[in-house]
Amino acid sequence: MKTIICTTLLVETSPQGLPLGAACIASAIKSSPKTAGMFSVALVDFSLEDDALRALATDAARADSIARALVSETPSAICFSVYVWNHRILEAVAHSVKKLLPSCVCIAGGPEVTANPTAFTHFDYTVAGQGEGAVPALLAELFLQGDAPGAPIPGVYALCARNATHAAPQTHRALPCLPDELPSPYLDGTLDPAAYDGALWELARGCPFKCSYCYESKGEQKIAYFPLARLEKEIELFAAKKIPQVFVLDPTYNANKQRAIAMIRTIAKKAPGMFFYFEARAEFIDKELARAFASIPCALQIGLQSADERVLKNVHRTLDKKRFAHNIGYLNDAGVTFGFDLIFGLPGDTYAGFCRSIDFALSLYPNNLELFCLSVLPGTTLHDDAAGFGLEWEQEPPYHVIRTPQFSAQDIARAQTLAHAVNVFYNDGRAVPWFNAVLAPLGIKPSAFFRAFADFLHARITDSDFRARGDKSSANGATAQQDIDRLQLDFVRAQYRARHKEKLLPVAEDSIILNNALSRCTATGAESRVTLRYHPDDIMSEYATDIAFFAQHCGKQTCRVHVFSGKNGVDWRVEG
Repeated sequence: MKTIICTTLLVETSPQGLPLGAACIASAIKSSPKTAGMFSVALVDFSLEDDALRALATDAARADSIARALVSETPSAICFSVYVWNHRILEAVAHSVKKLLPSCVCIAGGPEVTANPTAFTHFDYTVAGQGEGAVPALLAELFLQGDAPGAPIPGVYALCARNATHAAPQTHRALPCLPDELPSPYLDGTLDPAAYDGALWELARGCPFKCSYCYESKGEQKIAYFPLARLEKEIELFAAKKIPQVFVLDPTYNANKQRAIAMIRTIAKKAPGMFFYFEARAEFIDKELARAFASIPCALQIGLQSADERVLKNVHRTLDKKRFAHNIGYLNDAGVTFGFDLIFGLPGDTYAGFCRSIDFALSLYPNNLELFCLSVLPGTTLHDDAAGFGLEWEQEPPYHVIRTPQFSAQDIARAQTLAHAVNVFYNDGRAVPWFNAVLAPLGIKPSAFFRAFADFLHARITDSDFRARGDKSSANGATAQQDIDRLQLDFVRAQYRARHKEKLLPVAEDSIILNNALSRCTATGAESRVTLRYHPDDIMSEYATDIAFFAQHCGKQTCRVHVFSGKNGVDWRVEG
């Protein structure tokens, strides 16, 4: 029996990095009437975090190592799942495979291939679009139908001269399969979520929106939902496997409110305590939906991208700032954890406009703020429109914008520095509980605060030194967090003193120290003892959100506080 390997290279070993795309193709080959029982199908994935690959000095060496591992199984064909981050190295793997095992057929699919299926030189075939139907059809024709030429398979491109029967150019993607016709790689045993300590959970395909920077801008303009019966069985499997977290793959989870609430109820019933990550649209959030999210352990990531309606119009997005802020208020009122995404370098945006977007985003108390450089991805509407906007961008992955008429290369560099500062201070520093309160007495905007912090970081410690310290303490998350805590305190002290706010510093310091201790304990279980100048009950009260008022009216009470994990979650106890 001929062996077919489905493979990919992951950027990390994590639930977010598991090989779902390759697994879906493997499951399709096993179940398709054209190929079921005809091949031995294996899912083999690699990660850049694998010790064996990390020990190699170059991508060429890594590609050769992966190729040798793959050909050791003497496969008749290898199906590669290709993304922005593994495009070049997987093509190098295919090149090595062809040298080591010339008879092996190399087939590539995935988002990067769909974008430009003829832009590859070392794969025999590429498949544009969803591959669950096209790949089994191609394998059947190659290995099960003799030499009889078949009709061109929609979405399949032959890149080698010896594949002349398929050489006619294809002008469309593979025909998508209906979700209720697709096998589940979890339920058929192809993919074990326990091996990755979590799962990517596909609830739907397609997106009703046309954001021009996204692959979906040229994809299906309607949502195709997976059957609820399948999803219930998958969540039951996740619960049985006792995995701690699930990342939901549905770019507009709350587009259908009633279905979203029904799924949350299923989650609450079948997987209580499991943590879920959702992508959501703020314009569809209301009080009922916010309460539903609050009923399960979860976090939402919301694509704001820019707070400038005119900029968003250039990438086919809309924004009503008042409605956006109003709906986010429902999440804050219900106690739902959420974060925002912002993109710098969008057509029509400026560095000053990007800073205003940061200020707007942080005024809404997100748990995290992810700042990304715009990627002009091949196969997107933005890629088609980019020249008209005057964009210059990298022609190799990750396709980052280099400059625009309004956003210079120097501005891109400044924005990247600002993104690093936000990530260290706000995201890694878990600053959301106290950030706006501590910032208020300084009388400056968040973006100005982070620009100053970026300068402080540059003077205090180089990025390479900071990363080295982070890597050294990666085995102990609490240690890495304490390094950031010290940076936060030292910078806040310098800012308060520079503005002659020393009288307010004890309150600001206590708020940072206590909240950071609670965050460390929540994240890692690490207990700690901290010394405060105010009682912790006062520091955690609503009065401490106004630091100037608190400093004027609350009496000091120096005490030693023990922060620990109690029966009902993280707690504290005054010891003296």
